[in-house]
Amino acid sequence: MLTSRAAWATVTSAGAILLAAVVAGTNAQPTTAPTIKKVPYHDIASVDGRSNYVAYCASCHGLSGKGDGPAAPALKAMVPDLTMMSARRGGKFDVLAIERFISGVDRAVPAAHGSVDMPVWGPMFRSGGVSNATAQMRLTNLATYLKSIQKPQS
Repeated sequence: MLTSRAAWATVTSAGAILLAAVVAGTNAQPTTAPTIKKVPYHDIASVDGRSNYVAYCASCHGLSGKGDGPAAPALKAMVPDLTMMSARRGGKFDVLAIERFISGVDRAVPAAHGSVDMPVWGPMFRSGGVSNATAQMRLTNLATYLKSIQKPQS
């Protein structure tokens, strides 16, 4: 398990890589919006939900899951608060639906960044980057972790 210092270092380095890619891909004209350039993802050995969240999600969604990661300002769409998924669905958290969304199965329209892959992790949660069993285990553990950070419905 990562310590919070190691977790923040991972998020900071992932965010720095992504932000460097954004800066490198922007036009010199001040009116041009920044673009996100895909960079190779870094495969971690762990299949633990929190570890995968920190490695692949926190640079955009933030360590707290509130959408305030260091790369969030460079995205075309507002990054959602992942701690409110249950509240937005009447207090229900559908693990299977979340897994299908993360993997791109239930996204017919390309995401705001132009593909079904999240920019930081590419195919890590699909069988394109790892074995089917590993991808599915990561998906399930990540969805379970996301369920654990839900705020109670007000």
